[in-house]
Amino acid sequence: MFFDDYTKTGYIYHIAPINDLNKILNDGIRYDDKVSYMEKYIDFHRFIDERRPDYIPEWVERKKAIFASMNYRDNPGFHSHTVVLAIKVNPERCWVANESRANQIYEPFVLKDIRGFESVKEYLNKKGTDLIKEYWASSLSFTDNLKERKDLIDGYDGEVLIFHPIPPEDIKLLFIVSDHRVLTLEQWTTIFAR
Repeated sequence: MFFDDYTKTGYIYHIAPINDLNKILNDGIRYDDKVSYMEKYIDFHRFIDERRPDYIPEWVERKKAIFASMNYRDNPGFHSHTVVLAIKVNPERCWVANESRANQIYEPFVLKDIRGFESVKEYLNKKGTDLIKEYWASSLSFTDNLKERKDLIDGYDGEVLIFHPIPPEDIKLLFIVSDHRVLTLEQWTTIFAR
């Protein structure tokens, strides 16, 4: 794994656009405090939430979650112009799910209403529905995941859904990703702030 395990560090990891760093360091992180929330993700989250089975607790709503990762496989491909943050969370207010299942329907969901892509609606109604069922069926509380460690199973891309704000004091800047280089603050400063 890329980082030491949560059981050693007490941290999980959040990726954010570099443009949001000042706000994050001053105000912390909330689920709805980014422009991308309303522009890119809210309808997608609603689509998955509407298919949440009754046995999942009501407080587990993707549309109200901050997303993070338990860890990353070796040599993750972080996007340029982002920051990698270590964050502390309340384990009792977090949920873990297999992000791979959600990712398999994201592009079809985004493209479904664009001319030439109408056929993906059928994919969403059949395969997409099955993937969402798998997403919820393989999800579990953060504390249960610490016992079962589904996030360590090959093919399970454990995303953490956080259901509380993250205050600035629980956030640590680890890396700035610049032109696909993952740099510590010290490395970044050596290159750009001479």
